[in-house]
Amino acid sequence: MTTTEPVGLRAQKKMETRQAISDHATRLFIERGFDATTIADIANAARVAKMTVTNYFPRKEDLALDHADAFVASLAETVAARAPGQSAVAALHGAFRESLATCNPVLGFSGQAFARMVADSPVLVARLRELHEKREQALAQVLADEARAGLADRDGGNAEAASDDLTPHLAAAQIGGVHRALFQELQRRSVAGESAEAIAKAVAPAAEAAFTQLTHALGDYAVRPTQED
Repeated sequence: MTTTEPVGLRAQKKMETRQAISDHATRLFIERGFDATTIADIANAARVAKMTVTNYFPRKEDLALDHADAFVASLAETVAARAPGQSAVAALHGAFRESLATCNPVLGFSGQAFARMVADSPVLVARLRELHEKREQALAQVLADEARAGLADRDGGNAEAASDDLTPHLAAAQIGGVHRALFQELQRRSVAGESAEAIAKAVAPAAEAAFTQLTHALGDYAVRPTQED
């Protein structure tokens, strides 16, 4: 008679293996540099096969930037979950304040050694640029989908016309630009060796000023309808 391992236990073991690989990779990247570290080095350190590493992390960059999925989805998910009567910018402003107060790694808090490792690798700098673009595209998609749905719900609305509307993409570009600039400032200060608490305190005024500008430009855009609307 054979027994099978409970699904929950198998999932837990996979999570532990993935985390162990990620931890060893981060240590090696910081010690040796991202470009000088190979997948074989990481596999040896984690005591797994190279194929196991690539099964969990298809790209070497994914081992360093393991919050990539959460980063790309962050703005779109915040906007999608905003409350009735709240604009996209208001929801993102609140989320940024909260992430800044908690020194959220997805916002850009990483510590000096890690931030320097990223800054020293052209591959990771390019990958970060790509992730910023993907995040902006995801936000634009949510805004565009809502615009089409809004038109379809109105009498005589033409949802197809919304596909040619650049407004969601222009709004996402402005919002994404602010987040990108603030992210880069967080990274710059991290490389300089400032503590997370000091960085959060220093960046807060600039963030408030940036979101004030966004509110002037987009405060009335993408306001989630209330039941009365």
